[in-house]
Amino acid sequence: MQSESGTSSGSGDLDPVLYISSTASSLVVCCHVERGGMRFLCPASQDIDPLYVFAFLERFLSILEEYLQDLSLPVLKEHFDVVYQMLEEMMDDGKPLTTESNTLRDIVLPPSFFNKVLSVAGVSGLSTATPAPFSSPIPWRKAGVKHNKNEIYFDIAEDLDVIMARNGTLLSSTIWGKIDCNSRLSGTPDLNLSFINSKAFSDPSFHPCVRLQKFKQTSVVSFVPPDGNFVLMEYQVSPSTVTRGSTAISTGGLQNQMLNFIPLILKSKIEVTEKGGSFTLTLTPRSGSEQLKHRVGVENVEISLGLDQGAIGAFCSTSFNGGGQGFGGARDKEREDRAAGTWAWEPKEKTLKWTISSLGVPSASSTWTLKGTWTSTEQIPRPSRSIMMHFQTPHMLLSGIKVDQLKMSSEIYKPYKGVKIASKAAVEWRW
Repeated sequence: MQSESGTSSGSGDLDPVLYISSTASSLVVCCHVERGGMRFLCPASQDIDPLYVFAFLERFLSILEEYLQDLSLPVLKEHFDVVYQMLEEMMDDGKPLTTESNTLRDIVLPPSFFNKVLSVAGVSGLSTATPAPFSSPIPWRKAGVKHNKNEIYFDIAEDLDVIMARNGTLLSSTIWGKIDCNSRLSGTPDLNLSFINSKAFSDPSFHPCVRLQKFKQTSVVSFVPPDGNFVLMEYQVSPSTVTRGSTAISTGGLQNQMLNFIPLILKSKIEVTEKGGSFTLTLTPRSGSEQLKHRVGVENVEISLGLDQGAIGAFCSTSFNGGGQGFGGARDKEREDRAAGTWAWEPKEKTLKWTISSLGVPSASSTWTLKGTWTSTEQIPRPSRSIMMHFQTPHMLLSGIKVDQLKMSSEIYKPYKGVKIASKAAVEWRW
């Protein structure tokens, strides 16, 4: 382990899967993830799929966060007994055993200030009565759940990954989706969630509570939810089923339609000189983009340009031209400077970042510009041949999927229902 870590300049450079020779002259796989400034390591035999190990690590850390609220070294030391009990219950003889949060809460009591006071005082036998473990017929849900307010919320988020060629054509694109659920419902509710354009779901994966056979037959997500937060489903969007309104996209017009999900066009001019270089990055709105059509704002725009390993510094300036209008017709200098965004040099990553917190709904003639130079210790610098752009579009899903209705049976109360949607994108512009 020391030899592996010693060859990399930082923890972020470590391969997430390390192969280490054991005393039995065979290899041991060590999978590790970083969370809360700590590195969690899980060794496994060579014949185990590393993805299996990472799935357990992610599950263990997510439950640990539910219990402790914060993952840090002092918190883990303070609640070491809880962490040890959770490992004992979640892992049995090297194999995952109990990984459902609701079941674990019946076995391992979450830490609380009241329990801590009783423990320090040496008082026992006064803890809150809990049902016997595994008493519920549903593994992921406790028996006798009661809430003063019955409510359920769905957060639907989609990620768009795009690679753009130098001439502006689309090389590849993928949309990934995820539905998070927060259920606070009493009793044992039986829910049926239906969608508009459910055909867009491709290769979906579900929480164990979902009835797979019913989804295959009717495309309705039928389930008895766990209590609390959980991931209901994850999916990939098939490009041929993306719709806008009630109109499906033909294969021939697919490329142009996917381009319309990218509200900005990035143009770059990068010149490399001896021990440095200069650059000009320009952002302009894409006419006909879905964000402009539906007047959906674009937020948290971040442009990243990786410079060469010998880069030692950069100097830049930003500017914004609202096309004679600015935001809301205002042309004051302070507001335009704020609209132009801010730049920062990351010396550790050798990366220049340009951040614009909000574009609002700009006019078609608006432009954002970043100009600058950088210096390097290398005689002929070699900056990255691609520029990364990230942005978010709240209140909009790229796939056209919409929640149609949520029906509940087996309970007589009417719950409050909420749905929140958002999309974000990562676009690689090659130059």
